Amino acid sequence: MSVIHAGLILLSVVTIAYASSVSNYENAKAQLEEYIQNKKKEINPRFRPLYHVAPPVGWMNDPNGFSYHKGEFHLFYQFYPYDSVWGPMHWGHVTSPDLVNWKQQPTALLPEKEQCFSGSAVTQGDQMTLMYTGHAAIDVEPYFNESQYLAFSDDGVNFYKYEGNPVLPISPNGSPDFRDPKVWKRGDDYYVIIGSKTLNDRGRVLLYKSRDMKSWEFLSVIGESNGELGYMWECPDFFELDGKFVLLISPQGMSEQGDRYKNTNQNGYIIGSFNYDTNEFVQEVGFQEIDFGHDFYAATTTEANGKRYLSAWFSMWGVPHNEDVDGWAGMLTIPRELRIVGNRITMNPVEDIVSIRDGVAVDGDVWSNQVLEFNKAVELIINSDLNQKVDLLLEGREGGGSAWLRWDPEVRKVVVDRGWGDVRQVEWSPIGSKTWRVFLDSSSLELFCGEGEVVLSSRVFPLGGWKLTNQSPQTINVKAYNLKRSAPE
Repeated sequence: MSVIHAGLILLSVVTIAYASSVSNYENAKAQLEEYIQNKKKEINPRFRPLYHVAPPVGWMNDPNGFSYHKGEFHLFYQFYPYDSVWGPMHWGHVTSPDLVNWKQQPTALLPEKEQCFSGSAVTQGDQMTLMYTGHAAIDVEPYFNESQYLAFSDDGVNFYKYEGNPVLPISPNGSPDFRDPKVWKRGDDYYVIIGSKTLNDRGRVLLYKSRDMKSWEFLSVIGESNGELGYMWECPDFFELDGKFVLLISPQGMSEQGDRYKNTNQNGYIIGSFNYDTNEFVQEVGFQEIDFGHDFYAATTTEANGKRYLSAWFSMWGVPHNEDVDGWAGMLTIPRELRIVGNRITMNPVEDIVSIRDGVAVDGDVWSNQVLEFNKAVELIINSDLNQKVDLLLEGREGGGSAWLRWDPEVRKVVVDRGWGDVRQVEWSPIGSKTWRVFLDSSSLELFCGEGEVVLSSRVFPLGGWKLTNQSPQTINVKAYNLKRSAPE
């Protein structure tokens, strides 16, 4: 047999094996979509959000691949469809023209030998490319390996994995914790940052560069914990905003300090400057939390139309997920627009969120001890005298979870109190507006203070819609809008 003939036979065998693998993968995807459609019929809708992205069934955690491709926003997420607890990771997928009205798409990635951990998306010509962490079990300690994989799509819906995976098989120092790539393009080059840790367990972020997304050059460590910012930096993001550079990170292992860092894991940012010639990020403002509520993690951003938008996992590790008994768990925050004002980031709901207002429910003064009742989805515009205390009870019309929104002029702190000592609070010095803007959905509360300089996002589980009682010693002014569905059921 000639060498050429033998080579052709081998090529044919490989081609057949690959075709079979692709066929099996496509069959698995089709079976999964059928399972999801059938399983949706069993979901209890009592806590299902009307205008927040949530998984159709099963479990959701980190948002992934937040991007703007061919005039449409894409938002992927960590997804386990077969139970409402964390399991082998898939990528769920939704799309939107405006970051408000969302359409459910087929599951984008299914695990094979690797679980499909977090990552990002970028446009390459007409193609959408996903870069994600392949998390695989191994037989020796630490019994897992993390490396970086690619997947491609010609239509933004159907994705196929790169045959040459992984494109980044190992971290520079050999740490197995090497995950959550965030990729962007600058000129002819692609850059990616990846979360990792030092060998003495300090979180760090690594920077790489490539011309084709397949061959990568390690450039630098652009950030590293000084020992106070945790043992691992997950879900890093890096972007330019209002003339500064922002390193957004989710540190694990930070110690609680008074009102700060009370969640299981934290999410925040460092402001500084960056030089693409030296690949050096210089910190100018130290780590700050970006959201001060109970349930906010793994935030990620994208840029479109000259604006920077953020979405985060609207939940937290190591806490009860009250909706899991209903066949689903986890959701994403409403997308926010970011700005830098002074030495901090402000966050405000995307402008188009007003498009889901569906009539005015209340407009006027609310006396002390007066009660208002609302449906499951409502936006509240609250004005009060900040020289006096504010104390608002939000609870279910038929019971369930509750929370107090408070302001004490003596300490100048905004408070979200879910009872039994479960409090998140932060000092607030208004830079302009003194209005509170509160978004309530079937199982969530998002409070935006003033110009967005303080935001608190917390899950609350009321039954039968919302009820507000003004327990303040003052009259407050409330304008309330009913909100209509804009997320898939």
